Amino acid sequence: MKIITLNLNGIRSASRKGFFDWISFQKADFICLQELKAQEVNLDDQMKSPKGYFGNFSYANKKGYSGVGIYSKEKPNKIFSKIGIPEIDDEGRYIEIHLDNIIIISVYLPSGSSGEERQSFKYTVLDKILVILKKKLKSTKNVVVCGDFNIAHHEMDLRNFKGNKKNSGFLAEERAWLSHLFSEVGWVDVYRNLYPNKGEEGYTWWSNRGQAWAKNVGWRIDYQIANYGLAKKASKATIFKTQRFSDHAPLIINYDDSD
Repeated sequence: MKIITLNLNGIRSASRKGFFDWISFQKADFICLQELKAQEVNLDDQMKSPKGYFGNFSYANKKGYSGVGIYSKEKPNKIFSKIGIPEIDDEGRYIEIHLDNIIIISVYLPSGSSGEERQSFKYTVLDKILVILKKKLKSTKNVVVCGDFNIAHHEMDLRNFKGNKKNSGFLAEERAWLSHLFSEVGWVDVYRNLYPNKGEEGYTWWSNRGQAWAKNVGWRIDYQIANYGLAKKASKATIFKTQRFSDHAPLIINYDDSD
């Protein structure tokens, strides 16, 4: 099983940069998307359902903002595009699909970089989605949550960790939330579980300011997290950097389907 996750920074922009040509060769089972920056009316047929895939989306109320999606090779048995939490539903930050043996979730957690109000909103969302994530681990199915979490967990997860300790995305409270999610709740950070010592190789986002991409001044803020039983079947993780579709890079993880 192959799962890809990517913050598109606009599905229409990513399409113009060759994203759909690229995924046609990937043979992924699931492709999780964040930051669509579009409504259903803005999507062409390829964006709605690339050849061989079923498209599932949750759109933000605000036009040209946020939004998440999942492409799946199999038609889902159930789709949850709204979960009854206005802070999450109104901004299109969560979608969940069920298949026979697995649940796939795509999330886009807020950034608090624009100021105190949005940072406070971010903490509210973190508190509320934690309740959801605790419940999901009780499922009898395997569960994978993919997405842009907008938090770098450890110092190795960003180049300039000293200069960012007071900045959103690397605040102590945010990092503690991730630590709780992994160490106490029981979710597994699949990439870090596979590669406990990889630092800059794991970056998934680079600021458009300066020469962050050229100098690899990046952050690892995109994740695939899974229940322990599935996480231990992960065999390989790749961050695709050969071609750029966004200011993020696709995180690709292969899972062994055998028992």
